[in-house]
Amino acid sequence: MTGEDDIILQLEDVTKVYSGIVAVKNANLSLHRGAVNVLVGENGAGKSTLMRMIAGVERPSLGRILLDGKPVEFHSPADAQKHGIGMVFQELNLFGNLSVAENIFATREIVRGFAGIDHKAQVEKANIFLDRLDAGISAETMVEDLPIGQQQLVEIAKALSLDTRILILDEPTSALSAAEVDILFKVIAELKAQGVAIVYISHRLEELMRIGDHITVLRDGQITGQALVKDIDTRWIVRSMIGSDAKDFAKSIDHTLGREAFRAKEISLARRTGGLAVDHLSLSVRAGEVLGIYGLMGAGRSEFFECVMGQHAHATGRIFVDGEEILARDTPTRIKRGLALIPEDRQREGLVQVLSIAANLTLASLDRFVRFKFHIAGERERSAITAAIADLAIKAPNPDFDVTSMSGGNQQKVVIGKALMTRPKVLLMDEPSRGIDVGAKADVFRTMRRLAGEGLAILFSTSDLEEVMALSDRIAVMSNGRITTILDRAEASEEEIVRAASIGHKSTQTSGDIAP
Repeated sequence: MTGEDDIILQLEDVTKVYSGIVAVKNANLSLHRGAVNVLVGENGAGKSTLMRMIAGVERPSLGRILLDGKPVEFHSPADAQKHGIGMVFQELNLFGNLSVAENIFATREIVRGFAGIDHKAQVEKANIFLDRLDAGISAETMVEDLPIGQQQLVEIAKALSLDTRILILDEPTSALSAAEVDILFKVIAELKAQGVAIVYISHRLEELMRIGDHITVLRDGQITGQALVKDIDTRWIVRSMIGSDAKDFAKSIDHTLGREAFRAKEISLARRTGGLAVDHLSLSVRAGEVLGIYGLMGAGRSEFFECVMGQHAHATGRIFVDGEEILARDTPTRIKRGLALIPEDRQREGLVQVLSIAANLTLASLDRFVRFKFHIAGERERSAITAAIADLAIKAPNPDFDVTSMSGGNQQKVVIGKALMTRPKVLLMDEPSRGIDVGAKADVFRTMRRLAGEGLAILFSTSDLEEVMALSDRIAVMSNGRITTILDRAEASEEEIVRAASIGHKSTQTSGDIAP
């Protein structure tokens, strides 16, 4: 289908304004039945705002929405769902204290007359959707016990359960492994065959080229390009997004590495369900070095960082900064001793969403601005906030705005800024590019290389081979909670890294390893 008959929804001259800031301006967009409608743009371009209006979360300031050729207004997400529109949000919307099945059927529970909720039926039906995604999750599992990648699969299963006509997927693969991405794409192909219109938002250009049928590009709240995916290439996408060709990964800054800045020795963390999430892990990093930790979902990368920051009281092992052992096991003391973490889940662990951009930036470093014990020096704090915003190229017209008013990528930059304002000696970055577009990625990567050049020791985790190859001085590969190999960047190959990530508990450390 290529004519007007295949258009299920249209936006006509839609504009959205927040507090005087135009987030979307005069957008005209058509969504096609039985097709993947790709939406792409830098963070802050207006993608999520556009989709939130279609999903009933927001209402247009100007313009109108047409469904099946007729004007329609959505007053709430439930209203949009009644019209067959479902959305998987970039920031997960799950109840951690409820089971997977309870999350999938939240607000539309299966009831059994006066007997109340039929939990058995909910579990059975939820397992059908989970099996369709090969999620490897029991519907009876508590959501808070799942890693973020599996939580994302729960969100997708919830959307599938709605029997939607239009399914919006906002960064659905940001926390998924390659195998899980393949399964998701098979499900999308099935939905296309059933005539479902898929809206697919992603910063991974190779995914867009692989799965997309129609593409729309936004820049600064305006549509700058529309085409059939078969007629364009990635360079066309990037030029439409940022007005120029692709921004490359940050180049290495030539500098001499300093002495050992960080050492972890025999770090272990037991799982609630048995076994070890982190299994006697040892490594070290020098001042000015970038150590990339590569591993697939469940490898234990995030858990290792959490142990380093003192977030698990029952973890064992020893931590050293600048050659001195840190005996304190609490997070505030470890921050004061020079450790800082940028967590993978910025919404739940990196930000206080009810606070402003400015308040979030200085939250972990307020002691820098305190005078006379209880008085915060406002001018010094404001100056530091302004410098951080400029340094990280954060799009923040007013630092006093709520942090939730920003795009996901700019929220990530605020989390990075908050960590840097503690003046760390060792910076841990857990999937720092998750949900970040081409331009914002380049900003973050340039910052990493610059900080390393200034002598900061950086450990960053990623499941992106291109990133770990481009940014690391050395690459540590994790599998099943253990380091399987550590390679100098000059020695590393993608094939060797992938193989090391899947060999389980066999240790193959090389001469590039300076771990104890």
